[in-house]
Amino acid sequence: MRPIAFGPQVCGRIEESSVREWLVPDGCGGYAMGTVGGLRTRRYHGLLMVSGRPIASRRLGLAALDAVITMPSGALVRLGTHEWADGAIAPRGHELMARFDLVDGVPRWRWRIGDVVLERELAMSHGSPSLAVVHRLLTGGPVSLRLEALVTWRDGHAGRTAADGPPPVVAEAEGGCVVADAFRLRGPDFRAAGQWYRDVHYREEAARGFTATEDLWYAGACHAELRRPGDTAEVSAWAGDLAEVPPPATIVVAAARERSRAVVAAAAPADESQATLALAADAFVVRTPDGPDVVAGYPWFGAWSRDTMLSYEGLFLSTGRADVGRELLRGYAATLSQGMLANTADTGTVEYNTVDGTLWFLHAVGRHVAATGDTDLAAELLPALRGVVDAHLTGTRYGIRADPADGLLTQGVPGEALTWMDARVDGVPVTPRIGKPVEVNALWVNGLATVIKLAWQAHTHAGAADRAHPAALAGFARRFPAPGGLLYDVVDGPDGDDDTLRPNQLLAWSLPYAPLRPEPAALQAIGRALMTPLGPRSMAPTEPGYRGRHRGTAAERDTAYHTGTVWPWLTGPYVAAWRRLGVSAEQTLSDADGHLGEYGLGSVSETADGDAPHAATGCPFQAWSVAESLRVRRLA
Repeated sequence: MRPIAFGPQVCGRIEESSVREWLVPDGCGGYAMGTVGGLRTRRYHGLLMVSGRPIASRRLGLAALDAVITMPSGALVRLGTHEWADGAIAPRGHELMARFDLVDGVPRWRWRIGDVVLERELAMSHGSPSLAVVHRLLTGGPVSLRLEALVTWRDGHAGRTAADGPPPVVAEAEGGCVVADAFRLRGPDFRAAGQWYRDVHYREEAARGFTATEDLWYAGACHAELRRPGDTAEVSAWAGDLAEVPPPATIVVAAARERSRAVVAAAAPADESQATLALAADAFVVRTPDGPDVVAGYPWFGAWSRDTMLSYEGLFLSTGRADVGRELLRGYAATLSQGMLANTADTGTVEYNTVDGTLWFLHAVGRHVAATGDTDLAAELLPALRGVVDAHLTGTRYGIRADPADGLLTQGVPGEALTWMDARVDGVPVTPRIGKPVEVNALWVNGLATVIKLAWQAHTHAGAADRAHPAALAGFARRFPAPGGLLYDVVDGPDGDDDTLRPNQLLAWSLPYAPLRPEPAALQAIGRALMTPLGPRSMAPTEPGYRGRHRGTAAERDTAYHTGTVWPWLTGPYVAAWRRLGVSAEQTLSDADGHLGEYGLGSVSETADGDAPHAATGCPFQAWSVAESLRVRRLA
């Protein structure tokens, strides 16, 4: 994998270390997450974030475990780092940090205090909300180590203060304590405390326009004597079955490394970038009580059907997870209603509110069968897929229906945004795109062809897809080409045809059964107007309403979300379109390699600013960004 390591010039500078974030997922939707220098900059940062149902219903338990060393001289050295509401940063343990490494998915810190070097590693037990932290003396000593547990038990999306009610109840338990009857902490010589740490400040939340302070409860501390190099102090924290004590932390860390190596090996990567992305992909594939699912992005997203199906090929077929993917596809197929795939929202309600999520599902099933030869799955799902086609031909929710005049899908009602460009401000869609969007109809043509191919492979009939595909293909070729060689973004909209220069037309040239063949001049024009080192902008800078910075309040960010912001996932269609012309576009992929160590370490961000230097924004770890980058690299 690509080496990810930083020395004191990054670790010791808040402005450098705090924008680089690490993630350790638990395989259930929960995680540990923080920054290289240890400063918690988001309300989502912590060592034990526990996922619930739905996945995005997470709760933070163990926020921080601050190391305090007593040196042989008696001097007290604090290795934690916190920022406070008054602007102070104290303690400043990051200034003693010698090195940070991310090795096989396991983060490792080393602090140097004179001749004393202390190392910390942490991992989670895959498949359970269980954290393991190992502290090891590497040189010097003897020293006394105190590990102070700052805890809470609150919604992962919102802070908690002393004014909100009494502190979390901390009860004694063998080797440690139980907090709020929700999670357990265990370590050497635990001694209870009990004190509010008030006005902890989260700079990233302040920058995003959210409440940026909260209070944490100092529950107590573990104590250990590290007398000689090699001595360790191990701490565990876990939710779920609190009576079941997890394995020793050193064993959990070693197992996490071994599992990461196995995950990478199963993907058979061709180079270190593919290996890094294969491990990044693993973070998004989770097991829930209902079966396998996909986390759309960390730290705040849960499962969304559009994201899952768009990411399917990269997350499952490019990583050797076809068996898990098969189970996922069957589970999602069971949610079909009126020809639409359920969009399991982060709110916990099941919604049917996308025009393209179902079409991406057809695409995912087709790619699965093409990659695996699983005609049994094709035969099993074909009745449902034919039902999708029938429902779209006759009409389903939100005005989604095939227009008999040209065979194309039209969609949309006032107040709704059903395409992937679905941002709202004060409930009003920023880019409603009512009418016939280009990528939706590319997916429609592709989906119809997919159903026909699956039916042929399963030795059965394709139903209405046989007659719908030629009409839609001809309609697409007739309606979408615009003067100048590019494609309309939407045709038959409320104001006619929309020629806004966006990247959505890339799908018309890049899908397996794309309705059109790309012209070099068209791709060159898109490249000139939209491409950045992290992928295409969502709108050209020359268009009215372009916004080059995805920053500020929620309203400001949502306004910019699809009006100039860069979306790395679109690199996949861009590269695939060039490859249809026999052009490798490898430079486009290698340009983004440096990003693997810039923001979400070892991963690819959700978005970035449209304007240079294209700083990453949104979720630092985003499923479809990773999936599409990995998919097109594997196609090389």
